Amino acid sequence: MYPTELLLLLLAAIPYTCLASNSAERFDELLTVRPLRDGRVATRFSFIISQADAQPRAPQMISEEDIPQHYSLFPLSLGQVLREYAVTEAHLSLNAGKWDYGRWGYPDDSAVAPGAELWAWMGDSELSSIDERWKGLRNALAGLFCASIGSLDELRTTSPAYAFRPEGALPRFSTNQTHRLRYASLPSEHVCTENLTPFLKLLPCKSSAGIASLLNPHQLFDADWHGMGIHVMWSEASGVYLQLSFQAVFDPVRLSEKQKREFSFQSLFDRTISKACPVASESSVEVDLPQNAAYSITPEPSSFRDKVGVFDIKEAQRLPLNVSMRYAEMVFQYPLDPPDAQLMDFEAMRTLTGSTQSRGRLNLSIRNNRAHEIRLIYIETMPWLVTFYLHTLELTVDGRRRDDLLTRMTYTPPEAHGRPTLFEGRLTLPAASTLRLSMDVSKAFLRYTEHPPDAQRGWDLSPAVLVPLSAGNNSASLRGRRVYTPAVLVDVATPDFSMPYNVIIMSSTLIALIFGTIFNLFTRRFKEVNIDGTTEASEQDGVIS
Repeated sequence: MYPTELLLLLLAAIPYTCLASNSAERFDELLTVRPLRDGRVATRFSFIISQADAQPRAPQMISEEDIPQHYSLFPLSLGQVLREYAVTEAHLSLNAGKWDYGRWGYPDDSAVAPGAELWAWMGDSELSSIDERWKGLRNALAGLFCASIGSLDELRTTSPAYAFRPEGALPRFSTNQTHRLRYASLPSEHVCTENLTPFLKLLPCKSSAGIASLLNPHQLFDADWHGMGIHVMWSEASGVYLQLSFQAVFDPVRLSEKQKREFSFQSLFDRTISKACPVASESSVEVDLPQNAAYSITPEPSSFRDKVGVFDIKEAQRLPLNVSMRYAEMVFQYPLDPPDAQLMDFEAMRTLTGSTQSRGRLNLSIRNNRAHEIRLIYIETMPWLVTFYLHTLELTVDGRRRDDLLTRMTYTPPEAHGRPTLFEGRLTLPAASTLRLSMDVSKAFLRYTEHPPDAQRGWDLSPAVLVPLSAGNNSASLRGRRVYTPAVLVDVATPDFSMPYNVIIMSSTLIALIFGTIFNLFTRRFKEVNIDGTTEASEQDGVIS
């Protein structure tokens, strides 16, 4: 080996040696594969980077020069944004499609709201207000992830009182320190390749090693549902930790020529895990094993835990790793009848009805699938163009009026061309029954400059959020989960945008005719030409006779 090549190899090995020796930072990665009852496969990539000795920046010190931060595994670009705006906790999700709770159950990451969703907890400061830092955070994340997060301005920002509680701890920088929440969503935004590329750049090994090497955009964005999430939190035990996740639901039956639900890494991602990430402390793949079907899985899992097969990627003898699941069936039959065992404790559906463009009615239907009552928080966030009429609110259970099931109701009315609508309340779902909530809404008349480019399509309304508080004896399994209803479209009065173009075309035509006529009168010269039996042309004056 030449001396130059040896030097390059030594230089390439130095960063990994330094990273491994830094005990304050840790990187773990996990891929979970979960076969679903309808033949689909749910996958979730989870990457966790923690800094045990780190703490969020105090908002009172935001005017002073920040303490230099030395990152080995934690992404510098994201860390600088969090330190710049003194963010204690932040959650960003970008999803495409609708998560089917009835068929797929609870997701591994509950942030499955359609479109973009961003919420953050920040401490008060006399030097810089939370709204100023919230604006800076939105714009910085928009540039970092190439998304339209900057449009989550004051027209979409709210501060729910009960939901979106901190998932980590909130440090107390002073005796009177308080933290406040800012929440915004944009259901029309979707995740695509330009969002996945900066997402992969935040990982220590990028997409060259470990389970991240399976993140093939051509396969991921062909899935029935896909989404990515970025969660930054803090706790006294683990310090500041960052969780990057990417979820996707594939349909092997659609991809199979023989209509089978068999799958492998090669068929799902068109890739295999060829090498492990050298800086990962833990790197594994967990596959849920089917319970009601005969199957075979290759290679043999390293260990088993609660009906889950675990593959340790750090074992070099297992690489390249291509997990394959085979079923003892000729053709997969989709279940046409609803299953007896419900995957969800409750299911929700929301619609917006109305035959006019000025008024409508919001309807929410929640079905309790359990034999005990469930208490949950119900949140509605609407743009200012939709206003609720609370005196028309009705709650019925199996056809009977039950207004007592809604308690602790708070309502923040909208401001025209400004603050959005926020409605919160606590609902009690009786056992094995269906609760229906409805109320009248009005739709505002917008200025022509406020309409989106596809005005005839309508406005996307953010989904309603349901946060379970308890479920009888099974409260621990529900607490902390969020359930999102599908997004809906609202049809508002829309002007005929073709008329301005007609006026412009007509005006341009008239101006051209008038200008051309006047220009000819001022520049052309007319004179008599003698005709001697033939047509003659005067080249000097440019006149043909």
